[in-house]
Amino acid sequence: MTNAPNPIRLEGLTLTSKAFNHGNGALRRPEPTSWPKPSPIVSTLPQVEPFAPDLLPEALRAYVLDVADRQQSPPDFAAVAALCGLAAVVGNKARIRPKQHDDWMVVPNLWGAIVGRPSAMKSPAMQSALGPVYGLQDEMRELWQQRCASLAVDEALAGLDAADAKSKAKKALKVGDRDAAKEIMAGAMGSSDEGEPCPRLIIGDATFEKVGELLSENSNGLLLVRDELPGFLARLESAEFQNERAFYLESFNGDGSFVFDRIARGTISIPICTISLVGGVQPSRIAPLVRGAISGTSNDGLLQRLQLSVWPDDIPSWRWVDRAPDPLARVAYERAFRDLRDLPAQADGEPLVLRFSPPAQTAFREWMEETQSEARSGALPSTMESHILKMPKTVASLALLFQLIDGHSETVGEEATLRALDWADYLRSHANRLYAAGQTMAEEGAKLIIERRSQIPAQFTPRDIQRKAWGGLADRDAVASALEMLVASHHCREIPASGGNGRPSTSYVWNPALTVEG
Repeated sequence: MTNAPNPIRLEGLTLTSKAFNHGNGALRRPEPTSWPKPSPIVSTLPQVEPFAPDLLPEALRAYVLDVADRQQSPPDFAAVAALCGLAAVVGNKARIRPKQHDDWMVVPNLWGAIVGRPSAMKSPAMQSALGPVYGLQDEMRELWQQRCASLAVDEALAGLDAADAKSKAKKALKVGDRDAAKEIMAGAMGSSDEGEPCPRLIIGDATFEKVGELLSENSNGLLLVRDELPGFLARLESAEFQNERAFYLESFNGDGSFVFDRIARGTISIPICTISLVGGVQPSRIAPLVRGAISGTSNDGLLQRLQLSVWPDDIPSWRWVDRAPDPLARVAYERAFRDLRDLPAQADGEPLVLRFSPPAQTAFREWMEETQSEARSGALPSTMESHILKMPKTVASLALLFQLIDGHSETVGEEATLRALDWADYLRSHANRLYAAGQTMAEEGAKLIIERRSQIPAQFTPRDIQRKAWGGLADRDAVASALEMLVASHHCREIPASGGNGRPSTSYVWNPALTVEG
């Protein structure tokens, strides 16, 4: 009499010993007895506040909206790039003391990121918004070249003067008048200082040692512009670049110093390390950075320093726009940058320092008390808590910038401060979306695997998916998060198996209902 095979129960599946291949002990694909109905995978991307034109001072507003209309891009992109550019132009010329008596002082440098899918016009919007900054840098370079040319002429004439002085000094020595010879040569000697370096406002892809060298030559600060910000941020994630990470973390405050000691470059001292930053990010590439900040693997506040991060909704409808830029809007916009570039220097050479007016101080204090209480309540995730605790610097910086754009004043007024507080609410909604990216990208990855399941084996492994390098699914953690969601929603099941070398691995099989649906 033949005994019936003993059933084996495994995570909701019923297998028999016939499911084994006795040649190598590996499991063949089992036949599931029952499956729950797959539940829909719905993205949970939080809603964000739409960009309101009144968030910008009148001098910037029309041009930013003009750029957005002509490029059919969200106005958020150009607005954030404009503010980061203005912050770099002001740099160390002005500061704000957010309290009436305390010595807390804020440098108005800003870090921003514009998040959008590929072809969302991030780079064109950023370049249009930063046009005046590039223009100012070109003017600075042209003036520097003129000074260099004039200096070259002066040096040539000095050479002739030196030759003449040398001849006269020889004659004085011949008659024994050594003091006269010394006086002649001293009067003819030029300055031993090297020529001034070429001034800069903007930097791109450069080593942090080179950035430090440029900062030592440009004490007002610099603007770091990256079309693809994740490449810069991912570099800072590597263990070999932790010194570079520390340098940029320091530069966010804008008032610290830094010293480089290198064999090739010698010692480079940066008295004031001030950097503003802006760049573009694709949603699929920000998710790993968010997961690192949430998990604690890179939770030192780097991501939270991107205070002006915006992730607007896609424009629902696109239309063809072909017209010239609004000339009046462009003139007013460029004038705002020039006015901040030409802020009058203080008599003592120190930065202009402003405080809030009494009504503005009340508004800022009330907002800060409410924000700090929320951040310390223990009810927020650690990433959002860290983000909120850095917002007072951002709000104070924006209030100062808005006041300077509207016109020089002895104090930062109520209108500029309330506008900055409106930005705080607007940016908070975008921060909520940013820190939800890890979960949202898992949902998007799960939906992508379902759509492309015909391209992988019927019984597949995480490695089968990772090798495809689909958008947002190129790393192991992203694939694992997406598969976890697919299992939880009953689209597939795990099948523990044994590989040929005896090491345990995990495979997955699809819910037959998906096969029936096609």
